[in-house]
Amino acid sequence: MRDLKLGTFETAKGKKKSNRKTKSFGYQILGFGGGGPGLKFVCATGGCITTCGSFKIHTFNSSGCFVVSCAGEADGSNSVTWLVQAGGGGGGGARRVGGGGGGAGGFRESPSAAAGCYSASPLAGGCAQTVCAQSYPITVGAAGSSGPGTGNGGTGGASQAFPISSAGGGGAGAGKNSGLNGGSGGGGGSADNDGGGGRPGGSGNTPSTSPAQGTNGGVGGNMGAGGGGGGGATQAGGGGMSSQGNNGIGGDGGDGATSSITGSAVARGGGGGGGGKGQRGDGGAGGGGNGGRNTNGSGGQTNTGGGGGGGAQYSDNTIGGAGGSGVVIIRYKFQA
Repeated sequence: MRDLKLGTFETAKGKKKSNRKTKSFGYQILGFGGGGPGLKFVCATGGCITTCGSFKIHTFNSSGCFVVSCAGEADGSNSVTWLVQAGGGGGGGARRVGGGGGGAGGFRESPSAAAGCYSASPLAGGCAQTVCAQSYPITVGAAGSSGPGTGNGGTGGASQAFPISSAGGGGAGAGKNSGLNGGSGGGGGSADNDGGGGRPGGSGNTPSTSPAQGTNGGVGGNMGAGGGGGGGATQAGGGGMSSQGNNGIGGDGGDGATSSITGSAVARGGGGGGGGKGQRGDGGAGGGGNGGRNTNGSGGQTNTGGGGGGGAQYSDNTIGGAGGSGVVIIRYKFQA
């Protein structure tokens, strides 16, 4: 007979058995109180970590490692978007002429769809990076060095994350020297009053990527004019010009690219302005340094990859500004 209080029943042999398993069987079939396993998302450490809604952003202002402890899954997240900005080139120095502005470091960015559909730059291309549970080395490009009155500005350092590499910005021409090639090209120096044409700017998008990681530097002006502006991520550097009395006008640096990968719109990759005895060239939007007017050039902004401004002075040597260091930014979904 059934013992309702104890939840047991007596068999023909007089043994009691529990009916609790029978009662719970219905729950197992119907799935009451269950709920399947949770979704898996990317989980990682490294850099400076911030959050924006359901997304994490790792900003590397210096070289380090992006360490993935959980690779996630497709239904949660298993890929990351990225922005890789190289270091900007240094501005050129000058004596009696204007130095060119440094080229911006190469700018490369993935499309945003895999991590929240934020406003990516016009240069977004390629694809998001699918990750595994491992450590990924991150390289942040150094700033290009200042150019003395007799030498070009230094080329910036390359930045790299995963298989993505951005080239450092080209150093600018000092005085009568040409600008150097790079992610964006350095601006050319201007000719001396003794004669000779202005020097050409360096070529951007070197080595070539698609979309292009940068633009060309501007040509220096003729006969004591200003130096050419450094190329920016989205706009080429302006050419140097002459004015009355050989008081040259420096070319403006090219503008960079704007992305909201961090949750806020930030411009990076501006070219440096060329130096001019009569009028300086302005740095491009995105961290480009201003050219000098009878002074040294100003430096590119740190962690923007902006180019340094060119120097300009008639009687004494001036130096260009150093480029701005690069940055690497990684973003992914970490919760539903």
